[in-house]
Amino acid sequence: MSTPVLVAVAWPYASGPRHLGHLAGAYLPADIFARHQRAIGNEVLMVSGSDVHGTPITVRAEAEGVSPTDIVDRYHGEFCRQWDELGMSWDLYTTTGTKNHATTTQEMFLAQLANGYIDRRVSEQLFDPEKERFLPDRFVEGTCPYCDYPDARGDQCDNCGRTLDPTDLVNPRSKLSGATPVLRETEHFYYRYSDFEDRLRVYLESRQGWRPHVLNFAKGWLDEGLLDRAISRDIEWGIELPVDDLGPGKRIYVWYDAVIGYLSASKEWATSSGDPERWKHWWHNGDARHVYFIGKDNIPFHALFWPAQLLGVGDRLEGGELRLPDDIPANQYVTFKGGKASASRGIGLTIDEGLALFEPDALRYALAAAFPEQADTEISVEQIGARINEELVANWGNLVNRVLSMVHKNCDGAIPEPQSFQLEDEELLAGIDRHLERSAEQFDAAELRAALRTAMEAAQSVNQYLTATEPWKLAKSDPERGRTVLFAALSAINGCRVMLAPYLPFSSAVLDEVLGPVDGWRRAPLEVGRPIKKPTPLFKKVELDVEDA
Repeated sequence: MSTPVLVAVAWPYASGPRHLGHLAGAYLPADIFARHQRAIGNEVLMVSGSDVHGTPITVRAEAEGVSPTDIVDRYHGEFCRQWDELGMSWDLYTTTGTKNHATTTQEMFLAQLANGYIDRRVSEQLFDPEKERFLPDRFVEGTCPYCDYPDARGDQCDNCGRTLDPTDLVNPRSKLSGATPVLRETEHFYYRYSDFEDRLRVYLESRQGWRPHVLNFAKGWLDEGLLDRAISRDIEWGIELPVDDLGPGKRIYVWYDAVIGYLSASKEWATSSGDPERWKHWWHNGDARHVYFIGKDNIPFHALFWPAQLLGVGDRLEGGELRLPDDIPANQYVTFKGGKASASRGIGLTIDEGLALFEPDALRYALAAAFPEQADTEISVEQIGARINEELVANWGNLVNRVLSMVHKNCDGAIPEPQSFQLEDEELLAGIDRHLERSAEQFDAAELRAALRTAMEAAQSVNQYLTATEPWKLAKSDPERGRTVLFAALSAINGCRVMLAPYLPFSSAVLDEVLGPVDGWRRAPLEVGRPIKKPTPLFKKVELDVEDA
């Protein structure tokens, strides 16, 4: 039975180039997972978009002397181009700047306000005395109170990963003027996250199969006690509040509205598909499954704050209660030469730099082989190149090329009619089928690095089979047996390519033209007599010079 699966992917700030850490942390895992879910027949809705309301955008706009819209247009366009070049299979990639997103956010706000989970409070916030304006989080930097990192931002410390408030910083400084900010009173709307502690504890205790670091991180936050958070700011860039209680100069803040993008994007997709009510198939369906792909630093927002916001809506919106996350397979950090990849600090290769050095499938493979699923993972240009050459090219690419070449040369340019299989042939194909079963279980658990390893082990078993049977010798000594061996090897490749298709969409499309399209998560029968042309290599060997490395 088909399952509706929402693949919800973190929304990148349209404030600057994204790096390979972002790609390996959230976006590529989501695409690989979604491709597998579609292959097994599930109804997948994979959504995300560019977050256009974050303070990183206004910080860059201030620095460049342009409008936030100029920054958003530049980087949203860059992201969309990169997704196309990487073969990302979005059902919808949008932005938080749409009227649909604003309306959805305002509707949630009003529902939560009516339910008593939003209130008004006067608080002290940092104010730049030179620029005479309040400073939202990323307009402030200072020393982290937890780890003493000197360049922590007002919303988060890049060093220890703790979420912060600008007033938490030691020795804060304004990014606009360098001045020391002062505290001034201002009134804002607060979301009463603390009201949900008991329900969130029950929710987390009911989660099965979550990665230990995700569950432990979320429970640790909950054990410390959830703080109510301001969800409006003294800014002009953001979604307008649906009530005018606070007067002018206030907007809904990005912490609150960005996660609502998963719901608003689902609605936008449904409208564009011609069935505006179709989003309910994922959000009001007890059989649906919601899987969120994010980085480690986003765990509190998705495991605690977003569920609290969903619970706060209750049944006030059309369709009733909204579905909570079923799984959050958050990845750990990718590091480059010991430092966490960071767009704001310029650490690590950008996606464009990676695409300039490596073919899209090859880059996807090398990053997937190093996904930081359980621990931080170090990568480098040299390591990416080595994985491509020593694993992808030498194992899979070479296997496909040599078997197709032998079939073309020794079987009259077509898939041969096999004779009776021997034990070694049957054992090869039985092993491939077991690898398919094991990889399906790994995919379902979002263990994508392990599933890739399983696929490559299957490919290696075919290489070992060829070494043992030597079909190049059989072509002369026993042509009939040689054709059967090549048929068995090609059948095994037909199973391996199923496991590798989610990782390698471009080269898999080439094999679809040669062997026919993939038919479900199984080793489909070969079409005897199907023409096999002389192949060209699926991948190029990487040649890196010293400057590249």
